[in-house]
Amino acid sequence: MNFLAKLLQTIAFVPAVVNGIETLFSHRTGTEKKDAALSFLQAALSMSSAVADREILDQEKFKHGLGQVIDGAVECLNASAWAKAK
Repeated sequence: MNFLAKLLQTIAFVPAVVNGIETLFSHRTGTEKKDAALSFLQAALSMSSAVADREILDQEKFKHGLGQVIDGAVECLNASAWAKAK
């Protein structure tokens, strides 16, 4: 599978991953939950092989971008019916 297709497929799973992490780590801080989601998504994307194959040239920028995707998904989910009423 080419890298772009794999990346888009991984991004499609972000809301489900965020929801699962929220359930598993509800007692943790937002940063800890984001780190857990980021780790899971990096593993799902097989980032190490993408780095080795030179599909990802700047690993830190890639991780930052993926973190922004996670932040966006959290913001959307918190603005939806998914969020718990306070």
